Amino acid sequence: MDAVNQLILVAAGLLLISILVSVPSRRVGMPLLLVFLALGMLAGEEGPGAIRFDNYQAAYLIGSVALAIILFDGGLGTRAASFRVGLRPALSLATLGVLITAGVTGLVATLVFELNWLQGLLVGAIVGSTDAAAVFGLLHAQGLRLKERVSATLEIESGANDPMAIFLTVALVELLVAGATGLDAGVLVMLVQQMGLGLVFGYGGGRLLVYVINRLPLATSLYPLLALAGALVIFSFTLNLGGSGFLAVYVAGLVLGNRPLQANLGIQRFHDGIAWLVQIAMFLMLGLLVTPSALLSVALPALAVALALIFIARPLAVFISLAPFGFPLKEQLFVGWVGLRGAVPIILALFPLLADLPNAQRYFDVAFFVVLVSLVLQGWTLAPVARWLGLEVPATPGWHRRLELDLPGQVDYEMVVYMLTEDSPALGETPAGLSLPPGTSVAGLIRGDRVVSGCEAERLAVGDQLLLLARGDDVEALDRLLATAKVPEHLRESRFFGEFVLDAQATLGDVAAVYGVAVPDEARATTLADYLTQAFKRRPVVGDRVPLGNLELVVREMEGQAITRVGLKLTR
Repeated sequence: MDAVNQLILVAAGLLLISILVSVPSRRVGMPLLLVFLALGMLAGEEGPGAIRFDNYQAAYLIGSVALAIILFDGGLGTRAASFRVGLRPALSLATLGVLITAGVTGLVATLVFELNWLQGLLVGAIVGSTDAAAVFGLLHAQGLRLKERVSATLEIESGANDPMAIFLTVALVELLVAGATGLDAGVLVMLVQQMGLGLVFGYGGGRLLVYVINRLPLATSLYPLLALAGALVIFSFTLNLGGSGFLAVYVAGLVLGNRPLQANLGIQRFHDGIAWLVQIAMFLMLGLLVTPSALLSVALPALAVALALIFIARPLAVFISLAPFGFPLKEQLFVGWVGLRGAVPIILALFPLLADLPNAQRYFDVAFFVVLVSLVLQGWTLAPVARWLGLEVPATPGWHRRLELDLPGQVDYEMVVYMLTEDSPALGETPAGLSLPPGTSVAGLIRGDRVVSGCEAERLAVGDQLLLLARGDDVEALDRLLATAKVPEHLRESRFFGEFVLDAQATLGDVAAVYGVAVPDEARATTLADYLTQAFKRRPVVGDRVPLGNLELVVREMEGQAITRVGLKLTR
């Protein structure tokens, strides 16, 4: 009994320390995953904690369930609008990009560790996938918002490349166990089976889960648990039938996150929290699993593998994978640098250990070392590199508080509460005079400690709390209308988008007449929207810009795929 109590104390203490340490680590830009790994190593057998943990089977079980939950949460948070911009390039990165990364890294591993080419390819496959969840955690912690094309591509890639890396690792482990010396057609058949079943069961299971959640009359607190249980059933069911459970659970999350869903906000918040919990637990466990002294024996060759992965394999994979999609060079450079490795390579490195392959412990130590180098080298520099390459765009001011309304037959409405500050754009306006989105209505106004009756004609003042009944899809528009964002000088709208705002249907001839720029006669009737779209030769996003004489045209606002407003900046 004492041992159990001590175990609970140690586990709770490590979790508490991990959460508390996250605050100073964010301030210095340190990747949280590195913090969790370091705490696990300190608690391990060669650290002050002296905890011995070498149960690879338990580690694999905990890691697999944790990854499934993290992927499900990633799917829940991915908006369908991202797919219009980032789906095709992300899929190219998640398939061709992973293959190129694994191949180039595997070649280097073959040379430095004197492995055969199949064993070297296994090392490349193990470290082939990125951890974009860690990337966005770092960027959000430092208040960065990336151009939509870059963020959407990375967001989708993060969920789609893990199943590919897992498939490659499992396939290569099975070939090595069977004594094979090369690849055969069976690998392609296995790929089609795993990805096909993963897509089918993920989409079908997600739709069924949406139907069940929206039909069952449960206590509000049970809906998040129902979603979690359903996700794990989809994951394990697909695995048992020979499909990719990781792809299935990610697709199921996408379906749930983009359908009208009862208790949607509660489900989102619960899974965000549970994803953090399992991520902390997983990294603490992986830190416990490693023997730091064993890393020293592979340090130099593993460093060569890590540097080849970061500076050669990932950038090459990005340039080739994104070549058909017209990404600007700066965006390709950033996506190439965002090759941050996280938990997946370490979990995948358990597969050879469980299969009792020769050199299995070396694979694990190399994967762990590569992850450490990636977290230190790339993790600490993501935000500065994004700013240096000019990929930051002004962030939309965030809402103050959202309260989901559990109304019968309505799954979309929320109560949104805004505390008006001295910089709020709505100060001095009346609630009745606000240009609210259709379907949004004022529910009340709280001033000090009293509710203002008949508030429609009241002039809004600093400190007022305005309550609005709105659909979830309209909240971002309300943020622009009511909230205030503290932004650095270079991201102020007049600096970033330019001094003037133009309707996208204005023509080049109109601009030429007012600002005196030279425009070819045949182009004078071209609208700004068409000119920008043609100039980019790809789907434009907010922040894209193109020169026009001594002016610069900047995409300022979009509705769907259409440019609606254009910023005009004087360059000299």
